[in-house]
Amino acid sequence: MPHKIGFVVVSSSGHEDGFSARELMIHAPTVSGWRSPRFCQFPQEIVLQMVERCRIRKLQLLAHQYMIPSKVEFYISESLPEYFVPYQAERFRRLGYISLCDNEKTGCKARELKSVYVDAVGQFLKLVFHENHVNKYNIYNQVALVAVNIIGDPADFSDESNITSREKLIDHYLGHNSEDPALEGTCTGKSDYISPLDDLAFDMYQDPEVAQIIRKLDERKREAVQKERYDYAKKLKQAIADLQKVGERLGRYEVEKRCAVEKEDYDLAKEKKQQMEQFRSQVYEQLQLHSLVDPEPVRRPSDLPLQPLAHSASPRHQQPVPSLPQEDRAPESQFAEPFLQEKPPAHALGPSQHSTVDLSLRATDLHLKTHLQSVPYDERPLPASRKQPAVALEPEKSDSDVSEAPRGGAAGEPEPLTEKALREAGPAVDVLGESLVAGAYSKTWSYREDALLALYKRLMETPAGTPKEELKSMLRASVFLVRRALRDIVTPVFQASLKLLKMIITQYIPKHKLSKLETAHCVERTIPILLTRTGDSSARLRVIASNFIQEMALFKEVRSLQIIPSYLVQPLKANSSNHLAMSQIGLLARLLKDLGTRGTGFTIDNVMKFSVSTLEHRVYEVRETAVRVILDMYKQHRAFILEYLPPDDNSIRKNVLYKTIFEGFAKIDGRPTEAEIRAQKKAATEEAEKRKKEEIKALQGQLAALKDIQAEAQGKEGPSVEAESQDTQGGKAAPPPAPEVPDNHYLDNLCIFCGERSESFTEEGLDLHYWKQCLMLTRCAHCKQVVEISSLTEHLLTECDKKDGFGKCYRCSEAVLKEELPRHIKTKECNPAKPEKLANRCPLCHENFSPGEEAWKAHLMGPAGCTMNLRKTHVLPKAPVLLPAGKGPATAKSGTSGSKVGSKIPTPKGLSRSSGRTYTKQ
Repeated sequence: MPHKIGFVVVSSSGHEDGFSARELMIHAPTVSGWRSPRFCQFPQEIVLQMVERCRIRKLQLLAHQYMIPSKVEFYISESLPEYFVPYQAERFRRLGYISLCDNEKTGCKARELKSVYVDAVGQFLKLVFHENHVNKYNIYNQVALVAVNIIGDPADFSDESNITSREKLIDHYLGHNSEDPALEGTCTGKSDYISPLDDLAFDMYQDPEVAQIIRKLDERKREAVQKERYDYAKKLKQAIADLQKVGERLGRYEVEKRCAVEKEDYDLAKEKKQQMEQFRSQVYEQLQLHSLVDPEPVRRPSDLPLQPLAHSASPRHQQPVPSLPQEDRAPESQFAEPFLQEKPPAHALGPSQHSTVDLSLRATDLHLKTHLQSVPYDERPLPASRKQPAVALEPEKSDSDVSEAPRGGAAGEPEPLTEKALREAGPAVDVLGESLVAGAYSKTWSYREDALLALYKRLMETPAGTPKEELKSMLRASVFLVRRALRDIVTPVFQASLKLLKMIITQYIPKHKLSKLETAHCVERTIPILLTRTGDSSARLRVIASNFIQEMALFKEVRSLQIIPSYLVQPLKANSSNHLAMSQIGLLARLLKDLGTRGTGFTIDNVMKFSVSTLEHRVYEVRETAVRVILDMYKQHRAFILEYLPPDDNSIRKNVLYKTIFEGFAKIDGRPTEAEIRAQKKAATEEAEKRKKEEIKALQGQLAALKDIQAEAQGKEGPSVEAESQDTQGGKAAPPPAPEVPDNHYLDNLCIFCGERSESFTEEGLDLHYWKQCLMLTRCAHCKQVVEISSLTEHLLTECDKKDGFGKCYRCSEAVLKEELPRHIKTKECNPAKPEKLANRCPLCHENFSPGEEAWKAHLMGPAGCTMNLRKTHVLPKAPVLLPAGKGPATAKSGTSGSKVGSKIPTPKGLSRSSGRTYTKQ
């Protein structure tokens, strides 16, 4: 019959600190599982070695709630390659892969249990994890696996079972069915039956001790069925069903207790512990009452460590559990009533209710919902109970509390010091005594914490008249133990060391009037270790260490020494961790506000050199904090800060950080930033455009009035009246004098831009002329609007739909695409522009020519003018235009430059002309 196969982790491609792949060898509610390194390369691999060569029938993976791989591949092999690392791909045979959901529907608050059925023989299983699903919680792009389960048969046994199955099939067809299916080892009579007790979900949500009792009772139930003792089997079945609920409840209590310890809520942890003990004792009393276990004391769960799966929980690898009696101790006549009166007997969670298809465990299952909602995403779960139990330390301990942690020496005493420890801590042993130092060196964290607290009490109680030499010896021995405790990974021990260090600096030294040399000794011996702890992988320890350094720097005894600032301005090492860099620059920023730069150890020189060098750091948060430090320094010292920065020019402003710095300087000085200047120019341009449109509208109204006067005069008097042209120079119209308007309308059939007159220049004809033929106009290649060539550069920079993609060259003053602008400026191949008062600048041929409006016509329309005006090369020579006597060539006076002449339309229909430089859609 297939059962759970034990395995060991042979190798993995990497892991985050505290989340080794060896965690996968343990199945329990509080296990943390494996996590890949942060920002790792994919794929990641884990190789498992099963306890024996076997035939795998089923594989189960319990995924993390948000560190989810998109795909997991399975490979199997009979043996490892000759060279252990790297693995040779041809030695492993690919079985297939599974895909995992991204968990968005559950808000990353549920874990997916994936089951896959296979049929493969081997002893080594390789799991290949592909790139992670992206979500807001997985900020380091990691993948994780909480647990993996292998179910199968020994390879030799599975071959024999195949032969037996073929023989039974032949006997069945011959009518020789001599065996009772109930006696084939399972109640179902199937040789491939997989017990629900071997399922991964059972171990992950059951108290480990109760789970072993359930397995033992299930084995006895099968034996009772084989011996046809059905009443006893019925009683065991009911006991198993109730015990499953008990195990789930105890598992939930254990998770809640661990979460409370993580949050240092020791009152709640104690309450949960008492609940577990009370409930467990009640259950075991009921078991003994019904003769299901021996009446001997039952082992506490903290005394029952979880074993790796190399010693599997399968029947052939059972661990010691509370001993079970023989069957004759429970007479069959006893009622098979539930032994827990407070639990309803109906609808117990039995094996038949477990689904064998792929499962997705939702947050409502067992303790998972409570656990995931109460633990923040960036906090790791506590270690499994096979490690040192993390219980709260109470002032008064009962007998049962003393036995919670394993002791190395006599009961209630730490283990003796080793020879190496004695050599290392010899001076401290001479001063403080071997018992206290042994506690500080103990493998049990509670002894280490007790030793520091005892030392704290001894120093506080040291009398004032003690000789100076003895006081100094006690101080140096205490600092020695503090240095060791500052490296401790257990939070209570680390906090106890900080408490002791603070007392030494602020109370012990001032009380006994020791010199500043002793204070300097304490700080210099501990600050490097404290700074290292600010880069710890645990966020909680990082915060504790950073806050203590900031607090210590403000002690009046330490502040005058100026030691801590000198450490904070040391350049960051290239191989330093990201957390360490962020903590160091963060501490510098906070202390700089508290201390300033006058006689504190911080100077303009060392702070600015450190900050400027940090602008090149690989971590964004570090660079951002450095910018804030520089801006804070500029508020206080202004011009002195500019000496440490490059000059403020366009090339430097291409760097986003320097652009932010210089714009920050502008805000501090009250000057407008570059963005504000651009906004002001844009607003001014829009205002001028608005005024221009209003003036053009007024001119059109005046022109219409002139036409009405002309028509009235022709109808009444007959004499021709000549209308004089309106002066629109500078966008201003002079009031028309009493004009004499000629019979032929002078402004009719006339292009006001190039001065050409034609009878074909009707309203539609002029539209076509503007759109395709006028030599003074062109179409923008980016927005398809018709604009004057003289204002094309300003159009591209301020009006075009693609204006954000252009920049202005400071040499030629023309619009250039931003991606080409650096190369354009670097090559210096453009023709430099002259000031506007001295010359016009053609955006087509890039040449300078004489200033003035008439010069534009000569350049764009004359034979010796612009060679890049494509309209000039395609327009045929026109006949000279006959003008009325006394009239020169018609010219169009401009308002503001850069105005639109056309609009985004495929044909020129529906356009109207005006007397200004604007050609707009009507």
